[in-house]
Order: sequence, then structure tokens, then C-alpha cells
Amino acid sequence: MAKLRSRSFWSHLSDAFLFFAAAFLALVLVWSFWSYFTPTPNFLPTFTHPSSNSKNNLVESGFGVNLKSDPKDPTFYDDPEMSYSIEKPVKDWDGKRKEWLKHHPTFAAGARERIVLVTGSQPKPCKNPVGDHLLLRLFKNKVDYCRIHGCDVFYNNLLLHPKMKSFWAKFPIVKAAMLAHPEAEWIWWVDSDALFTDMEFKLPLERYKNHNLVVNGWPELIYNKTSWTSLNAGVFLVRNCQWSMDLISKWSNMGPISEDYEKWGQIQRSMFKDKLFPESDDQSALIYLLYKEKEKYYDHIYLEKEFYFQGYWVDLIGVYDNTTERYLQMERKVARLRRRHAEKVSEQYAAFRKEFLKETGKWKRPFITHFTGCEPCSGNHNLKYDGETCWKGMVKALNFADNQILRNYGFLHSDLLDSSTVTEVPFDYPNP
Repeated sequence: MAKLRSRSFWSHLSDAFLFFAAAFLALVLVWSFWSYFTPTPNFLPTFTHPSSNSKNNLVESGFGVNLKSDPKDPTFYDDPEMSYSIEKPVKDWDGKRKEWLKHHPTFAAGARERIVLVTGSQPKPCKNPVGDHLLLRLFKNKVDYCRIHGCDVFYNNLLLHPKMKSFWAKFPIVKAAMLAHPEAEWIWWVDSDALFTDMEFKLPLERYKNHNLVVNGWPELIYNKTSWTSLNAGVFLVRNCQWSMDLISKWSNMGPISEDYEKWGQIQRSMFKDKLFPESDDQSALIYLLYKEKEKYYDHIYLEKEFYFQGYWVDLIGVYDNTTERYLQMERKVARLRRRHAEKVSEQYAAFRKEFLKETGKWKRPFITHFTGCEPCSGNHNLKYDGETCWKGMVKALNFADNQILRNYGFLHSDLLDSSTVTEVPFDYPNP
């Protein structure tokens, strides 16, 4: 009987095996026919070179633009005569830029408000023991601002032209940035010693729609006082267009690349009685153009004086404490303003705050604090104040701005003069 049970067991196992084998064979046949009519899925990334007309081939990135596609269609980048050098002018830049955007259609949307912030410093280590640290924090400040407001940022620490040093070094960089970023409508130069002290404020670009250059300045000081301080060229917003290319070319030609560099210094010194040094400088050069060729330049340049497009640090560092207290008072009254939120939606809260800022009066945060007269890298400074005032002022301004960022991460500097001190932000900040 045991033998009979054994044969029955193996017999059933054999039948089961044949059944599953037949089922598997049928499945393979069905799959084969299905794959004949259905393409095999490809899980590997593919890289294509769509033409400018094949918009359907564009796969948008998470930024709403296609960062992977550069069509084969020829653009100004393929022109051997095109030069990034400050000494070689660019012609028909508006047409060249328009053609590039045509071949890169995902960049066209929003191009009118796209900004690239450009800044930089010297190529060598700082002489001042704290200089490199301060420059790092000053750059971090600009990166923080750009991250919140969606600006690209380019930091340069090389001389792109050996003669264009000091305040003239910015012009080769700005021109190169215009060529490197045809997708951007604006190039925003911000000196290394300038920092954002209102991280919420957004440039009112609509105000500048009919202008190509924005600087902090006062017409009455240009045309009535002919003052060297009637504007500040350490921070400026320039439209990426042919007019700006021509302006930068003419502006730069009053600098060290000009054979008449010494002559330009003499002309500026004779015109601006309050100019402190003999050589030609970028600020005096721009004022000279506005004064001598008003009909050509004035209507295209916006002299911003309604807010601190750049503010002199000596006038501003004393207001940070009172400003902080006024904003805290505002937030104690309005629960929505003190609500925790993601950093990416900060602009919404900035817009909501506008209706309450009228109550703060003069205690609004200054947009940009500019440490003119202080040189964080060399350690030099204007003799009318000591270096300790400069460095402490920078630390205070940096921490004042950093608190506006840190709050989104749950912390604050408890002492604006001590960068190492941080405290956790209470859930309902500030306590009502």
C-alpha cells in the first residue's frame, strides 16, 4: 500500500508540473505577440537635439524652462567675430538676443523680468585677517536674496581685462554676463561691500519699463551742484539690450583702457570740485555723460531715490535696532505676519506686509546697505571713521539681514554684534 501511495504522489506532481509549464509557455507566446505590436519601454534617459520648430520635443525642467536643450540652429555664439572682450563692441545685440530666444522658446516666457545678479572680488587672498570671512558672508547674503526671489547669481573673482582694475573691473564682467545670459532681461551689478538688508523687498521692475539703467541718484545734485556724489555706481541695474551695450562701451572708454585715461581724470576733477582723487573713476564718468549729453542719456536712466536702492552705511546701521522693534510690533498685532511658512513662499508674506509698512514710518528696512569707504579685503577705510566701526557695522548689518533668513529655518541671532549666538524661534513668534 505504501508503494501505491508513492506512485500516486509522483503522478500528481508530474501533472502539476506539466500544467504550469504549459501555462508559462502560453504566457511567453502572448507576451511575444504583445511586444511585437508594443514598443519596449526604455528606462534610460535620452538626449535629443530638437530644432527650433519642434516645440513638442521640449521636455520642461522643474524650473519651467528646458535646461537640457541647445538646438543646432546657428546663433550669435557660432559667429567667430563675436567677442566677450570689453574692447570689442557688439552690434545688433537686440536682434541676436531675439533670435536666441526664438530657438529656446521655454526661456521666452518671463524673460522680461528675469534678472542675473553679478558681483565679485579680487583674485588674491585678503590682506585684512577677517576680509575673506566678511566677503564670504557678503556673498552668502546675495545668494540668500537671489534664492528667495528667483534671481540667478554670478560671482567673479578674476580680472577679465588686466587694465580694468578696482571700480573699473565691473565693466568687462557685466558685458560678459550680458552675452552669457541672453535669457535675462536685466543684469544687476552689486558691489562686494554692499548687502541686502531687506530680504523681502522686490525690485519694482514695472517702474523701470521705459528705462535701461537704474542707479541711486539725485538730478538736482547732477545739474545744479555738479557733485561727484550725485549718484552711486556701486549698485546698478542695466537692461540687456543694444543701448546698454553702447553705454558700457562709452562708459568704459573713460577708464584705463583709454589712451586718454589721465586726461579724463583731469576733466572730471575740474568739473566736480568735491572729487577727492585725480584719476578717472566710473561714478564721475557716468555723471559726466548725464551732464554733458543729457538729451542722449537722461530719459533712458532712472535715478532711483524713493527707497534705498543703495544706502550709505553710516546713516543706516544705527536704525537696525529700532527697525527690528517696529517690525516685531507689527507682527504682534497681525497673526498672519508671524505665521511660520516655507521659504519658497516668502514673497507672498512680503506682499501682505506692504499694507502695514505705512505705520512704521521711517523705520522701514533699508533695501541695500552699502559700506562705501570700507574695504573689507584690504582693511583700508575712509579716515573719517576707524576700521573697527567698519567691521562691527558689517557684522551688525549681516546679522540683521541673516535674521530675516534664519527665521524661516527656526532660529535667530540674539545679538546682532555676535554672529555665533543663535536662539530657537518660539512657535508663535513674536509672542503676542
